[in-house]
Amino acid sequence: MKLSGHTIFDNKPVQITLANDSVQSISEISFTDSSTWIAPALVDVQVNGFAGYDLNVATVTAADVCAMVRALWRVGTGFLCPTVVTASFENISNFLHAVIEACDKDPMVAHSILGIHLEGPYISAEDGPRGAHPLEHVRDPNWDEFQQWQDIAEGMIRIVTLAPEKKGAMPFIEKLVASGVVVALGHTDASAEDIREAVRVDAKLSTHLGNGAHALIRRHPNYIWEQLAADELHASLIVDGHHLPPAVVKSMMRAKTLDRCILISDATALAGMPPGNYQFAGQPVELDADRCVRLAGTEYLAGSAIELARGVENSVKFAGISLAEAVSLATLQPASLLGLEEDMLNMNENSQVNLILFEWNDATCEIDLMATILKGQVVYQKEVRTIYGRD
Repeated sequence: MKLSGHTIFDNKPVQITLANDSVQSISEISFTDSSTWIAPALVDVQVNGFAGYDLNVATVTAADVCAMVRALWRVGTGFLCPTVVTASFENISNFLHAVIEACDKDPMVAHSILGIHLEGPYISAEDGPRGAHPLEHVRDPNWDEFQQWQDIAEGMIRIVTLAPEKKGAMPFIEKLVASGVVVALGHTDASAEDIREAVRVDAKLSTHLGNGAHALIRRHPNYIWEQLAADELHASLIVDGHHLPPAVVKSMMRAKTLDRCILISDATALAGMPPGNYQFAGQPVELDADRCVRLAGTEYLAGSAIELARGVENSVKFAGISLAEAVSLATLQPASLLGLEEDMLNMNENSQVNLILFEWNDATCEIDLMATILKGQVVYQKEVRTIYGRD
């Protein structure tokens, strides 16, 4: 079986030969009239759940993790950082055990999981900055506690989101950085001085910049402007049309520059679910018909209900960037943050390629996913005649 398309970043015509759902060869060809785009599999460094699978419940199992990862393959997300939010020591520990067990049981799931994102519990207790995180479990950084979690995770915690104004945050950040963990600032009510000091000790990321914030803040200075101006910080953005208005997305991408922007879904288990009332992190939330998730009865957002591909589409629409630039924000940039771009995005090793193939509707800015290939294996494909243009 052969399929062809153009590579997203350099527009080269390429032919992929498959046998038994495995990539046999990838070669550049002189011409193809295929409208298919070939891109790296999408990389989402913040996923709380998907398709009804909630990683932030006390009963989460390895089977839940595996099922969620495989569900994400069907929407083009090939790599991810499963994300646990603020909770008790026991519940976070259970999440970590579930992820590790999932990786031990399923090698392809292990291939997809780049690391674990610990979002909290060392965050602001303030309403607004705290977001949907449960107040009773918010606490100051504790290195002994973190080390216990990292031991359970077998070193797989790769990103920690925290508030730099918390007591003991700076020495905690220094220890994280020394151990190879990416430090992200988020769910914070930090002063300009706190943010600058965190940057000085090598914090690298602003988690969902513009969110996890007060509904009303001082015009300037404030913790959003300060992070936006810090060239040392990448910024992850939830581009679902709810977390950030289109004009804000456009402005942030221009100010931060595309080289320092990363698309995330921040998806919860509600992504892909019908509108209704649900629970997230032990709290009631509402999912409306526009795929917006809020804490029940409040204006505060509680994660998103989109997959990462929708963020790619919206980035083109909102910011006026090219499709290739938008795809880069969901592939090259997050991979670079984790230092994995060469391992994940190499198209020269046929047996290890990680790709998606899709059609692009330029009029509606919509992706129609044709196939997902991970480690040289087809893990999702649409109807065969659609992919290969044959009956």
